[in-house]
Amino acid sequence: MSDFEIGFEPRLTFLSQEDKKKLYASALQVMEETGMLVQHEGALKLLSHAGCKVGTDGMVRVPAALVEKARSTVPNNIAMYDREGNHAMDLGGRRAYFGTGSDLMWSVESKNMQRHRTSLEDIKTAARVCDALPNIDFIMSFAHPHEMNPALSYLASFKAMVENCTKPIVNTSENRNDLEAMWEISKILRGSEKELREKPYWIQYAEPISPLKHPFTSLDKLIFCAETGSPVIYSPAPIAGSTAPMSVAGHIVQGLAESFFGMVVHQLAAPGGPFLMGIGAAVLDMKSGQCSYNAPEYLLTYMAMIEMSNHLDIPNWGYGGTSDAQIPDMQASYEAGLEAFMSVFAGSNLNHDVGYLDFGLTGSLDMIVIVNEMVDQIQRMYKGIPINDDTLAMDAISQGFAQGQFLTTPHTIKHLRNVQWEPELFFRQGHDKWVEQGRTSLLDRARTKLNYILDTHEPLAVPHEKQAAISKIVDNFLK
Repeated sequence: MSDFEIGFEPRLTFLSQEDKKKLYASALQVMEETGMLVQHEGALKLLSHAGCKVGTDGMVRVPAALVEKARSTVPNNIAMYDREGNHAMDLGGRRAYFGTGSDLMWSVESKNMQRHRTSLEDIKTAARVCDALPNIDFIMSFAHPHEMNPALSYLASFKAMVENCTKPIVNTSENRNDLEAMWEISKILRGSEKELREKPYWIQYAEPISPLKHPFTSLDKLIFCAETGSPVIYSPAPIAGSTAPMSVAGHIVQGLAESFFGMVVHQLAAPGGPFLMGIGAAVLDMKSGQCSYNAPEYLLTYMAMIEMSNHLDIPNWGYGGTSDAQIPDMQASYEAGLEAFMSVFAGSNLNHDVGYLDFGLTGSLDMIVIVNEMVDQIQRMYKGIPINDDTLAMDAISQGFAQGQFLTTPHTIKHLRNVQWEPELFFRQGHDKWVEQGRTSLLDRARTKLNYILDTHEPLAVPHEKQAAISKIVDNFLK
């Protein structure tokens, strides 16, 4: 993390211990008394065999003891590896990682701030940009390829990400069929199923339908991941005032119950399988009918989910670097930076949607570049303040006083690089230098860096023989 050890982790918290107990108990009560609608025969059999009450209408009521059992078998850390098999992330504890989101309908042009319908080329470009940015830890597709049949889009997007970035992937899929094809591709990349199980390359994103409904495809993908040892996210997207209660506490309870239900099914299918909980806590603006990623109520619900995941010691699915703005402007920078800051200091693990604008409809490569720098600064602050004999600088204070300055003291020279964070895009050189360098804005500088990446960066290529085998799987699937 740095050249020095921290003695205390800074923490952002919104819940008391009593609050956490009440939220957890309430979520379990929803599962046990209200129940969940399940539309997957295999899941129903698992749940019935485990002692759940299963109605003829598909409603399932889950005993609290079964949730507790699932909690006890979920791993508290998930080690993730990149395309080349190198260790990339440890998901758990309070470690925070950042990446893009998936399936955007539009992308904002860097040159003219006009948006265009996304295509497969946008997926390739975003993956290549993320490959070059050190604080983007994983990728999602970023865009939806409008030029092809939606049923084929997920696998084509996965192949594009594999070929243009080496970082771990969070993938989306239509159903078990294309997810299985991604699994087969990943076995080719790793060399064997055993290697892939030992060094997972991707995490599948699945979600139920709020309120309290778990469709066949969501549970089928969840169970496939359990069977193959693939990490999986099960994160509902309840909308406060629409598909979830209006109150923040009620919103939290329903979201937790829906995510916990996925955890129960997953752990029944494969005890000890890698699982991440989460809530996509959307808020409906009753005046406009528009949902918001960055409303205060959304952030509060999201923060509570993080605290609950830390309280239960379960890895979580989070957010960071998003905005409801239409272009990379001051609103976008404020909202993206605030959310990223809160995610790190609250202890969220896998934070996606970097570069999202317009409530997840539009993406911006410029914003990805800007958030990359924001995350770097935020992670520097999260290192905290090391307090030890060296950093207290008692001898240095005496020496500096005697010399009348600290510029040339050994203590200053020793700590210059590991204490002071160095910006690349954020300007800190004074007015004259700013004028001399062209009176540029943050967006101007981000655009310059983006263009440099696009002009010069080439990701490590997939070996030819593996690429041919992958293309064969995709071509056969597309027929």
